[in-house]
Amino acid sequence: MRSVLVIGGGPAGMMAACAAAARGASAVLIEKNEKLGKKLYITGKGRCNLTNAADADGLLSRVNTNARFLYSAFSALGSAATMEFFESNNVPLVVERGRRVFPASGHASDITSALEYYMKKHKARVILNRKALSIETDGGGRVSGVKTDGGFISADAVIVATGGLSYPSTGSTGDGYGFAEALGHSVTPRFPSLVPLTVSEAWARELTGLSLKNIRVSVHDPGKKKPLYAETGEMLFTHTGVSGPVILSASRFIADKPGKGIKIFIDLKPALAFEKLDARVTRDFHENINRHFSNAVEGLLPQRLIETVVALSGIPPSRKTNEITREERLKFTGLLKGLAITPVATAGYNEAVITAGGVDVREINPSTLMSKKINGLYFAGEVLDVDAMTGGYNLQIAFSTGYLAGISAAEGEAYG
Repeated sequence: MRSVLVIGGGPAGMMAACAAAARGASAVLIEKNEKLGKKLYITGKGRCNLTNAADADGLLSRVNTNARFLYSAFSALGSAATMEFFESNNVPLVVERGRRVFPASGHASDITSALEYYMKKHKARVILNRKALSIETDGGGRVSGVKTDGGFISADAVIVATGGLSYPSTGSTGDGYGFAEALGHSVTPRFPSLVPLTVSEAWARELTGLSLKNIRVSVHDPGKKKPLYAETGEMLFTHTGVSGPVILSASRFIADKPGKGIKIFIDLKPALAFEKLDARVTRDFHENINRHFSNAVEGLLPQRLIETVVALSGIPPSRKTNEITREERLKFTGLLKGLAITPVATAGYNEAVITAGGVDVREINPSTLMSKKINGLYFAGEVLDVDAMTGGYNLQIAFSTGYLAGISAAEGEAYG
């Protein structure tokens, strides 16, 4: 019986231990926290958006970094199989807007409980409050076990599923990068991703708490013609800048280059082309010909946004609509189609959903997730240089890579 030691009790680590134990391995999972799945409890605002009900191509299309590397992992465990796993372990699921999948109960704890139940059922051993200090080899390029603060644990295979640097309070402190580098692996530059943004505009901070739905956000680099990112969805103004689903996704294309002239444009009316929106504004002006400008646009904007956009237009709020020039009207329409904000920083790892960057996947076999440098060493989850957009895709990466690493470690050289 092969012995498999998993470092890290997050989603990737738990799934790895489940898969290894179910394949007949003697699986041991060590976790430095006092409980498993600590980061899972805060995902999806505590509801846990565990996957996205997309096919393999749909999953891959939402991966930002090294998507092709994940082909085997998604083939081994796709979203449908993930959903089946949890539903067969007493977690009813619901699919919501954007094909996002949640536990029907709305409790993230159900996901951890299901994984714990499965590990216990297949006799995987869990050791809490145990910190891995180093991964040891036999001197011949093969894993021999892990040195921990509670002694040495021997193993035929070791799976590193230690997470990244995001939400360090949950235990994600980058331990896996050090393990990888100590064994000769390269680690790519890391930065917080899917993270709220700080912006320079004072007016944006004055809108704290305002949520905008059905808007389109685009990220523009002054040196490039095409936007770095563009998507329709929801966003939120905060006391330091902006957040919300489309902003978090947009941050992936900004977080490694804040302060480099990047601009975010908010299209408040994405369903209307500029010409049609201008016609709508013209009609509203004609229908409110004797009203003040600030009162004539009530049907176009949320109440809290009117004062801001009116001020940015440069048109006096008390001016009658029949006194507004064509140039002024076109400028106002332009604001509705492209309200500009300037990101200057991110909220950092403390508020980042994931870490972008990680163990260089060129040094990992994508078919097994075993190291090309050390026999019996596997990597899974956020520690790898793979990341995706919001919507359940990053947790699916964790489950898929954890599963593939688990079955590969259990079967050894016979697999793949």
